[in-house]
Order: sequence, then C-alpha cells, then structure tokens
Amino acid sequence: MEAFELADVSAERAASGRLYHEFIRTHDLSVGLYELPAGASDPQGPHTEDEVYHVVAGRATISVGGEVRAVGPGSVVFVAADVPHRFHDITEDLVVLVFFGPAEYTHRVDHQHHRPHGAASA
Repeated sequence: MEAFELADVSAERAASGRLYHEFIRTHDLSVGLYELPAGASDPQGPHTEDEVYHVVAGRATISVGGEVRAVGPGSVVFVAADVPHRFHDITEDLVVLVFFGPAEYTHRVDHQHHRPHGAASA
C-alpha cells in the first residue's frame, strides 16, 4: 500500500518550486497535486491523456473546450485528451488533485529518441 497525507504532498510540491507535483505513477494512472495562488495564471496546455480534476480547496473558473464553469471545494471535472483547458479567475488559493489515465505523458512521443516520453531505453 502507498498512502499519502495531502499536507505532506503540498509541502513537497512547494519545496520543488513547481505548481504541479506528481506523487503516484503507474503505467495506467498518475496522480498529482496542482496548486495555484489567488490571482495566478494557469500556464498549462492540453495533455495527451484524459484527466480528472478534484478541487480540494479554493475557488476559480475552468474553461474546457468551449465550456466555462465555476469550481470550488468538491468540484470534479473531466477533461478529455487533447482538449484545451485552464483555470482562470482564481479568487482563492486553488488546491487540486489531478488524475491522469493512462499516466501523464504516456501518449506523448519523444521524437528525439523515437519512443514514448519518459519510457526507458531499450
């Protein structure tokens, strides 16, 4: 079993200096914590895998494709692969669990090495 405390994951994310911290990864699933402060801009673009956002804390608006919706604690949003999306109008610090299926970047190709991104060398 692997078990995590959100406060610990958040501290690891903060120490990394990045907005997103992946803490579970298998071939078929990856899970990370995404945190954006109030007033921030969301720099992400479309991903090559389906993903689910679960808002743990904070308030914002999310745009997915042509749809726009307010989100807050308890909101769950599905975003299909390759669909443009981002959070905006972040009015309270946003804490989001992100689930990718299959694992993030599984479908992205590393053209320099001619293999899926993140795949081990043969």
